[in-house]
Amino acid sequence: MTVSIISENGIAVVTIDNPPVNALSQALRQALVEAVAKLDADAAVKAVVLICAGRTFIAGADVSEFGKPPQPPHLPDVVATIEGARKPWVAAIHGSALGGGLEVALGCAWRVAVASASLGLPEVKLGIIPGAGGTVRLPRLIGPAAAVELVTSGSPVDAKKAEGLGLVDAVIEGDLLAGAIAFANGAAGKTRPEPISSRAVAPVEAGFWEGAEKAVAAKAKREAAPLRALASVRRASETDFASAMAFERETFLDLRGSQQASALRHVFFAERAAPRPPELAGITPRDIRSAAVIGGGTMGAGIAAALRDAGLPVILIERDAAAVERGLANVRAIYDGSVKRGRMTQAIADARMAGVTDSGDYGLLADTDLIIEAVFEDLSVKRAVFEKLSVVCRPDAVLATNTSYLDPDAIGEGIAHPERFLGLHFFSPAHIMKLLEIVPTGTTAPDVLVTGFALARLLGKIPVRAGICDGFIGNRILKVTRAQAERLLLSGATPAAVDAAMRAFGLPMGPFEAQDLGGLDIAAFQRKAARERGEMPFAPVADRLCALKRYGQKTGGGWYDYQPGDRAPKLSDTVAAIIAEAAESRAQRAWDEAGIVDAILLPMVNEATCILEEHVALRAADIDLVKIHGYGFPRWRGGPMHYAEGRGLSEVVAVLDRLAADGLAEPPSDGLRRAAKAGGFSVLAG
Repeated sequence: MTVSIISENGIAVVTIDNPPVNALSQALRQALVEAVAKLDADAAVKAVVLICAGRTFIAGADVSEFGKPPQPPHLPDVVATIEGARKPWVAAIHGSALGGGLEVALGCAWRVAVASASLGLPEVKLGIIPGAGGTVRLPRLIGPAAAVELVTSGSPVDAKKAEGLGLVDAVIEGDLLAGAIAFANGAAGKTRPEPISSRAVAPVEAGFWEGAEKAVAAKAKREAAPLRALASVRRASETDFASAMAFERETFLDLRGSQQASALRHVFFAERAAPRPPELAGITPRDIRSAAVIGGGTMGAGIAAALRDAGLPVILIERDAAAVERGLANVRAIYDGSVKRGRMTQAIADARMAGVTDSGDYGLLADTDLIIEAVFEDLSVKRAVFEKLSVVCRPDAVLATNTSYLDPDAIGEGIAHPERFLGLHFFSPAHIMKLLEIVPTGTTAPDVLVTGFALARLLGKIPVRAGICDGFIGNRILKVTRAQAERLLLSGATPAAVDAAMRAFGLPMGPFEAQDLGGLDIAAFQRKAARERGEMPFAPVADRLCALKRYGQKTGGGWYDYQPGDRAPKLSDTVAAIIAEAAESRAQRAWDEAGIVDAILLPMVNEATCILEEHVALRAADIDLVKIHGYGFPRWRGGPMHYAEGRGLSEVVAVLDRLAADGLAEPPSDGLRRAAKAGGFSVLAG
């Protein structure tokens, strides 16, 4: 039973109980309509409190109904029914009132909330807009400016801020139900407020909408929903309620079937599933109540900060006193930056730092639950660390290596109790980047692997399991990206044209801009190691730039030239001459944006298909998460695998065949051809 009703002393309490998040299923919508009719007919009831069981208020739509034809009663009708009830309703909010949950609350005469509650309309993050009056009632309640911010950002506000906006009528201290009943008793004797749908919208100053459109467009980049949401709020502010509702519903339905909404739903479900992969169901993780990081450089300091942000005490180990002090300073710099930017108070920063113990003594790790090695990317250096850890750590302590390219099996060779060892590939800066590649070795125990996923949940990261290969999932694909970018240069494109095309596709930076930012020496070091293994990496221009010590922004020149103190890239005559020399005798062509994108992106998909076929990744959606959260692939395109399926794998194969015939890409893999025939990547999933 999704809804129960009890009445006492003239106040009816309607309790929603639809675990886990009280989502607005068809059954719940029907039960709410029936509750209004029942309570309107009860002469003893003078007011109604709407409250939810469990950990949250109504947290939004029922995700199991996504992509299916909606069944009546439709949510706009439910909200209108509550708003039109003869007995006034009070929404009592705890947890989150999001999307349709907030729209239901807007149908109530009053809203009260506990201080920890959050309220918002996150629909734009799924490529749609509110569809049950959110964009129409909100400006009538809190004014157009606040409504624009809430609707177009999709970000929730806490109860105190909501009260200041007029979105919440009171913040309840103590027991929510008791406070809501007391509020309802007091409100029942007062004049009922005018329904939100009947209220006028406060006027805005001249130029407000034009300014809002520019601001929203700048933040949204190429996402459609935020601007469409803005248009709906504007329509609500400039026309009558019924016309605005019709416009909102039409916009909602139009966006619901769009490619962007499909992509964002795909990412939503992939992120939702990632922390608890089905193949690991039922396995209990080991307890992690303390942690240590070996190495206090940029990556180690970021990992230490991520652990502290999650509440774990951290021991930071370095090789000598000077390195220990540098490592501690690196962690402190992270928190100083957060304070400077207003992301945390000085008191919180001080408390985080107080939880870091710095030392050169490995003996301090004797009773630590989790130790993460983050030293220089050198096999012998990493092995030496784990030789020490094997001696001093408990046999059940989880030992992890943070490595981008090295083989975790080789790093952990000879380690005592190898079942407790795995790879954890953090992305830099580790305290900010959401992606965590979890890399089990051939000896990693299932409960240790599950512990990696539990750690990711604790740190608020998106975990993806990756098999062992050079670069795991993300960096293996990145090598293809870089190689394809250079192939374009040798066939007539310029670095600026390639970067512009990839930005237009939706990436925050093009491949050459990104290399200049991170440093060309990093990839050069990896290519050197690959050549020592007998491989032949393709980087004819990048190798020449590195030979000239053009490593990017940090040296004043890489793929572009840079002026001191200025990060804006300038076209480089030196680079142009090197490209011309390397491209001599090669066929040249005129490239447009679409052709550049295909020549980079589709070979990435081809390599990702091999990764899937080899079971280095178990699901195509995992590859999408890696590229979105680790490499800036536009979320609204759903990741490279979703993009390729949406475009049509047969077309992807045909384009790759043409590129391969011209020597501009590897031919489509057998796996990609099989996926094209099957109509999707699921045929290859592990």
